[in-house]
Amino acid sequence: MADLLDAAARARLVDRFGPAVQAWCDALPDLVARLCRQWGLTVHDTRPGNSGRTLLCHNDAGAVRVLKLCPDHEVATAEAAALGVWAGLPRVVQVLHTDLDHGAVLLEGLAPGTTLTSRCADVPWPEISDLLAQLHSVPATGPFPTQLERVRAMFALAERRLCGSTAEPHLPLRLLHTGLARAGELAVSGPIALVHGDLHPGNVLDAGPARGIVAIDPRPCAGDPAFDAVDWAVLPLAAGGTLDDGLDRLPGEDRDRVRAWCMALAPLLAMGRLRRDGLTPFTEAVLAMAG
Repeated sequence: MADLLDAAARARLVDRFGPAVQAWCDALPDLVARLCRQWGLTVHDTRPGNSGRTLLCHNDAGAVRVLKLCPDHEVATAEAAALGVWAGLPRVVQVLHTDLDHGAVLLEGLAPGTTLTSRCADVPWPEISDLLAQLHSVPATGPFPTQLERVRAMFALAERRLCGSTAEPHLPLRLLHTGLARAGELAVSGPIALVHGDLHPGNVLDAGPARGIVAIDPRPCAGDPAFDAVDWAVLPLAAGGTLDDGLDRLPGEDRDRVRAWCMALAPLLAMGRLRRDGLTPFTEAVLAMAG
């Protein structure tokens, strides 16, 4: 069996969930062994993640499968529920099995399965527009949190992580509070759809020429669909472009509400990059938007 949880992966989970997640980490090998027996899987690789473990597997017939495990069972249950609502949509990964009492979801494998993070200079914009349209074409029926609950959780996690981080010198706490206030107003004033909630380029995979791009790893909520366009609208900023350049590439979206969400979420967009890369032209542009 592949190494399920190295020190770096464990540290990311502790950063996300706190020290109590150590017990889940210790029990992970036994859980994976049981699920592999139950679903006829062999683990051959792992993928990085901050909210659980993602294991690449083969089933008994040799087909690629993806086993996701999360210590927060509510997160796994919400993900499975959203993917169930989106079942049959070609732009969304399909669920094969679940064991939600143990935070486990088994998904189809996608080939080549590379993320769009490596293609940010060559984004298939018509496919992104089609993905957004498919995601938001279904009603938000199910046990999903509200968008207000989602943004409050996002900003609370960011505030906890900010203290002592490399982002802190560049990101005043007041910007987080301003962003939360803006996001809260947007969350209760817009149209309602089932929102992916974490639709950045790392959560969109290339599934090959026949199928195109496919969304994975939702953190779903019921709320304003413009939320899902934010990470795409700001992409041109990394190459010295403007927010208007990004909005121009998303003609099917509500331009004013996407712009407003970009301003509201700008502190969060900046924080992840600041923690990883420090101050860059992209983070400077996003911080200016947050002010």
